[in-house]
Amino acid sequence: MADEAAPGTMANVGDTGAHGLDAQVAQSYVHEAHHGRPSSWVAVSIIIAGFVVGGIALPVGPIWWLFWTGVAIVVIGGIYAMSVHILDDWY
Repeated sequence: MADEAAPGTMANVGDTGAHGLDAQVAQSYVHEAHHGRPSSWVAVSIIIAGFVVGGIALPVGPIWWLFWTGVAIVVIGGIYAMSVHILDDWY
């Protein structure tokens, strides 16, 4: 009686390891190394460039026109990201 699983539990599952039950149950999809489309990576690159421009503008001066240019680049990158449906890349 001690070796039997209680009702509602899984018996004989064994060591599931770091991957949990994915190692024992066939996955219904193929895992890709990098998520996202090239257009999404371009959007992220534009946003990062805006942060870099704004981040450089503050400690050197501050050079306010350069900071606001960085903010504008981030906003443009965000608009572009939404236009290419970057949030649909999660799968």
